[in-house]
Amino acid sequence: MSRRKIKYLFLVRMRQMSEQKIPVIIDTDPGIDDAAALAIALNSQQLDVKLISAAAGNVGITRTLENVLRLLTFFDKKILVAQGAQSPILRNLETAVDIHGKNGLGNYQLPAPSSSLLVKESAVEKIHQILTESQVKVTLIGIAPLTNYALLLKTYPSDISKIKEFILMGGAWGRGNFNVLTEFNFGVDPEAAKIVIESGVPVKIAPLEAGRAALIKPEISNQIKQFGKVGRMFFDLFKTYRGGSFATGLKIYDALAIGILLAPEIFEFRTVKVKIETSGTYTAGASLFDLKGYLPSNSTTAEVIEKVDEKRFSEWFLTEMSYWKNL
Repeated sequence: MSRRKIKYLFLVRMRQMSEQKIPVIIDTDPGIDDAAALAIALNSQQLDVKLISAAAGNVGITRTLENVLRLLTFFDKKILVAQGAQSPILRNLETAVDIHGKNGLGNYQLPAPSSSLLVKESAVEKIHQILTESQVKVTLIGIAPLTNYALLLKTYPSDISKIKEFILMGGAWGRGNFNVLTEFNFGVDPEAAKIVIESGVPVKIAPLEAGRAALIKPEISNQIKQFGKVGRMFFDLFKTYRGGSFATGLKIYDALAIGILLAPEIFEFRTVKVKIETSGTYTAGASLFDLKGYLPSNSTTAEVIEKVDEKRFSEWFLTEMSYWKNL
């Protein structure tokens, strides 16, 4: 292990010990890259995960909910889980089974799910309850279509004052992976993305290009394989994941959202005005990140990742995954 990496690990752990845990809720649609993001978040000493809400996205809600519960069983973590909406606000659900497999996790067989962590309330009702009872503002992480958060904002607009910020994986500076100019999470439910981004809550975004830059190279995947049963699971998942190439590098998009909270120094952000297109035939869900002042001066702004230190991201990702090696 290099001296630079030892220093980096030391600084990460010192920061974790000195900082108060950040209360977060994670809305997710596992999804292989979602599973990686959850693995990092659930083992972090910096985060207090209050709830995981399942969203319809990569696969349907029945599958994503089951996957969340299966992953928690596998990770041996006791986190409350809530079921979210079955479909986008106004549109039919379009999934990504071609990327993640029919079950959302590359058809990998995880332990049977336990319903003991599943709350009776819907995602919207449970998130509202947590926000109402919290003594501090809560960070909402969205690594799925934003239907659940949008419904929360419309159902309980007063909850806005209880949200510290939204951390999102979504949108694109340029070309998309869902449509010509549209990224998947925003494209599945454009109306929801618009509601969340225009809510007035501070927003930080990891766009598609950041995931394309922060590749997990084969040498990192091979090291992760050595990290016990969790590492072996991810190595097997990565081999089937079609978000990039196992041989040349995988795009683990959703882990970027966790990285924004845990290691912001890896990224360079740009504050820009932003609009979400909802009416275009071929551009619904496109994120208009304004670099030249075309949008009205009163437009919503967001902090969007513009550059990624690829080497430091790989080191951070490997370090966070290594904390599972003794499980």
